[in-house]
Amino acid sequence: MKFPTTSNQLLELHTCTTLEDYVTAIAWSSDGQIVASDAAGGVTLWDGETLVPLQTNSGTSVDCLAFSHDGQFLATGGQDGRVRIWRWCDRQLIATLENAPAWVDKLAWNPRSNQLAFSLGRYVQVWDANTEEIVVTLNFENSSVLGIDWHPDGQYLAIAGYQGAKVWDATDWDDDPYVIDIPSASLAIAWSPDGKYIASGNMDRTITVLEWGNPNPWVMRGFPGKIRHLAWSSIKTQRDAPLLASASVEGIVVWEKLEDENLGWDSRLLQRHTDIVQAIAFQPGSLLLASAAVDGWLCLWQKAKRIAQLIDDATDGLSCLAWHPQGQKLAAGSQAGELLLWSKASRGTGFGRGK
Repeated sequence: MKFPTTSNQLLELHTCTTLEDYVTAIAWSSDGQIVASDAAGGVTLWDGETLVPLQTNSGTSVDCLAFSHDGQFLATGGQDGRVRIWRWCDRQLIATLENAPAWVDKLAWNPRSNQLAFSLGRYVQVWDANTEEIVVTLNFENSSVLGIDWHPDGQYLAIAGYQGAKVWDATDWDDDPYVIDIPSASLAIAWSPDGKYIASGNMDRTITVLEWGNPNPWVMRGFPGKIRHLAWSSIKTQRDAPLLASASVEGIVVWEKLEDENLGWDSRLLQRHTDIVQAIAFQPGSLLLASAAVDGWLCLWQKAKRIAQLIDDATDGLSCLAWHPQGQKLAAGSQAGELLLWSKASRGTGFGRGK
């Protein structure tokens, strides 16, 4: 089922190009270029006009990529077990970490230092770009690693998998991790930008939210399926807490903290997608939420409450999305290999950054 776009457009399509295969991951560089990977193993730079291959297709998918906090380094990982790190200023490959037969599908840079954490089956290794050495190997033990996220101050590393999440202190890797027990498996893990909360999306159709330092988490229930995607807003509401968006099957639920600690979090359901939601992300500095789904729709939700714009520029299902760091552009990838770039509409209401 198709829906008409709204009359006041926030975004308009800037340009579209096509890679060789399904777009698996996408990220923005600090110099405004888009980096995308595909299921054929290629990594491509795109400035909105020209495609430049950074890595040619290898026949095995590249599943994750990320820039370091200062924009100096780009890391990629994938099916062949290799973690590749480029120095971004001259686009030079400076390190290749061989991990076959492990499949590297999760990686994340420390937000305060150039340390890269990446998954290897039941383990996570942390590599330091300054020394070009592995700092530590962490054993999750319970299962393969399903999620990785650093605390905003870089001190803690959270790892998710079967029976919950474990949080290591980066100032003392040898110390036992803090354990967040979950009766099933944690599929997604995310710290809030203020570092006050950590959320876990779970296989048993629940979300667990822990206020860091408080041993008693909130548990949200009633979802139609497992929770694979979480996104926190970078700004807070009037209740002095960020919003938490979660995706389950074709639905999105947004959580807002209540003033009464005993009541926890209030929820609202955002319904418009007709197929599985593949990615959600808040615009930086805003409560505008973007969602991309297998139905091919990109939805913009004003204040994460109501639909503001529906976009159907993709010819096939959407697979990933990423906001520009300043929030004025949005890029997405599709299952047909399309890279799409939208920018602020020249007419219409423009972006809303209010609370």
